[in-house]
Amino acid sequence: MPLPTIYYIRHGETSWNAEGRLQGVQDIGLNELGRRQAAHAGRVLADLLARDGCDMAALSFVASPLIRARATMELVRAELGLPQGDYALDSRLREIGYGAWEGSTLAEAQAADPALYARRQTEKWTVSVPGGESYVDVQVRMTGWYRSVTADTVAVAHGGTARALMVALGFETPASAADLFIEQGAVYVFRAGGLTKYS
Repeated sequence: MPLPTIYYIRHGETSWNAEGRLQGVQDIGLNELGRRQAAHAGRVLADLLARDGCDMAALSFVASPLIRARATMELVRAELGLPQGDYALDSRLREIGYGAWEGSTLAEAQAADPALYARRQTEKWTVSVPGGESYVDVQVRMTGWYRSVTADTVAVAHGGTARALMVALGFETPASAADLFIEQGAVYVFRAGGLTKYS
């Protein structure tokens, strides 16, 4: 059985993204740029699906339960001409939990705990913040999610979960993925043969 194709979209920008604040599992909505990015990703996806000859009726659609991902999915589906609310939610797609750092900028996190900040800079994949998760934790849940996927799927989630999926599928290493920028308004296509970004 061929491996499913994942059309992966990171949610659009939020006010906290614009301010450089760590969101984690905080439920922050899209800003105006984020709504435009989500609609753009929907148009990019429509072109990809047409190019691939993909039957939209055969696709699964799933999003992180966080509002920024759900709003992005609904704008994407609107661009595809589909009912906005007809998609699944999966908590395994939620963003990495930043625990005590949520709401802080990196500079604020560094000032609050310089030793932990320095350790996480050198061991980002394995070190977690108090009350938060490590990327290893996220990689485990993203691996479980991917193994549960049985059809080509449009997934809307987060930068952290994208990095974890890239490592889980062998497209990146923990070292290369830890600081990898995940573009908003783009579609990342995970296939058996590789990973390609379209924007």
